[in-house]
Amino acid sequence: MPVIHVYEPALCCSSGVCGPDLDQALVRFTADVDHLKGLGADITRHNLASDPAEFAENGNVRSFLQVAGSAGLPLTAVDGVTVVTGTYPTRVQLLGYAGLGSAVAAPAGVAQLGLSETGDGGCGPAGCCQEPR
Repeated sequence: MPVIHVYEPALCCSSGVCGPDLDQALVRFTADVDHLKGLGADITRHNLASDPAEFAENGNVRSFLQVAGSAGLPLTAVDGVTVVTGTYPTRVQLLGYAGLGSAVAAPAGVAQLGLSETGDGGCGPAGCCQEPR
């Protein structure tokens, strides 16, 4: 399984629910990481404030910081290759990086209906926003 490392800027906490302002992107990302870990993914977060040695010991991350500075964080690496910078990856991206892309399933009790777009940009021959013909 691929190894994912996320190098984050200096944060007072990793959850996003500390301090005066709620960081919704960080809250979502924390939930996404917990979800992947529950699926067995090898994903680790590194906070610049509490884990600076990880930043200094990794040549790619160190070089990135010399060019972009901490304002360029977060940086996500998969098996040592930088895949995302400046923003947190989505759950779908993380699942793909972890090799778990097919592990996306509906929550318990939710039926999969198998619906898909018709290819004409709408939900049927006339499209969603047009009057039936």
